[in-house]
Amino acid sequence: MVVDRLTDGKRIAQLLASELTGHEETFAMLSVVDADTDVEPTDDGALAYAVAAGDERVAEVYVQPDRARVEFLTHPDVTADAASEQNLRVRPKAVHPPRTLVFIEDGAQVKWVLPAFRALVAAFDTDERDD
Repeated sequence: MVVDRLTDGKRIAQLLASELTGHEETFAMLSVVDADTDVEPTDDGALAYAVAAGDERVAEVYVQPDRARVEFLTHPDVTADAASEQNLRVRPKAVHPPRTLVFIEDGAQVKWVLPAFRALVAAFDTDERDD
């Protein structure tokens, strides 16, 4: 049996954008912004697009030759917990404010990162109720 794995970072990022923009009502508050349709993957990661909630950037998606990387700009603890529960590789980024990095190493893992985006949306809903 042959198992095909999608490990092209640019294509993985495209699949994620598709999931975020058209398949779940949960993500209605999110939009893909500043997309670079001509982005070429680099070893360090090239910015493919950002994800916004209203006017606020909440994540950035970078492409590398063999994977994509999501940098969650807000609610780093919530998104880290959700991504870790899906067995994705997660690490903090020590910047101010802190970020959470989530690595998507094949096309199937695109579905695995969606709970992190759901947790992000839920955190924003909680923030709005607390205001």
